[in-house]
Amino acid sequence: MATTIFLQNEIFTKFLFPFLLIFFLVFAILEKTKLLGDKKQIHALISFVIGLIFITAVSPKLVVENLILFLTIALVALFVVLLVWGFIFGESAKILDSKPLKWILIVGFGIASFGGILWATGWYKSFSSFFSDNVLSQTIVINTVFIIVIAIALALILFEKKASKS
Repeated sequence: MATTIFLQNEIFTKFLFPFLLIFFLVFAILEKTKLLGDKKQIHALISFVIGLIFITAVSPKLVVENLILFLTIALVALFVVLLVWGFIFGESAKILDSKPLKWILIVGFGIASFGGILWATGWYKSFSSFFSDNVLSQTIVINTVFIIVIAIALALILFEKKASKS
């Protein structure tokens, strides 16, 4: 039988950790934006109330719990990719100096974040059924793919013309 530690207790995982996460995030945002002035006490009080309201709502708390799980897995995956990249190229690897690679990473993580949000909110099944069950939606998907392919081809052609003029 697997043993559990006290930090896995339901009081911590269902109440204390979500409350502290929201409290500190709201407090940091209020402090950084100075939305309500420089009063730390007001920021702390508002953050406290928002944190308490948050832990009483079940659905948003579940979404945040799922997003945190997705975030931890994504961070570990990113760490492994960068670690392998460093082993392959060593100190000569300047990963973000390459503009195409930077855009590939941005688009890839954007798509992964969108997928993670769909999964965390539970909308993945309805989203995927929209694109697989409906004839109109299949037409939309095919046309969107064609437009993306044409846009990429035009971008590559225009990029080559600019590079040849320089």
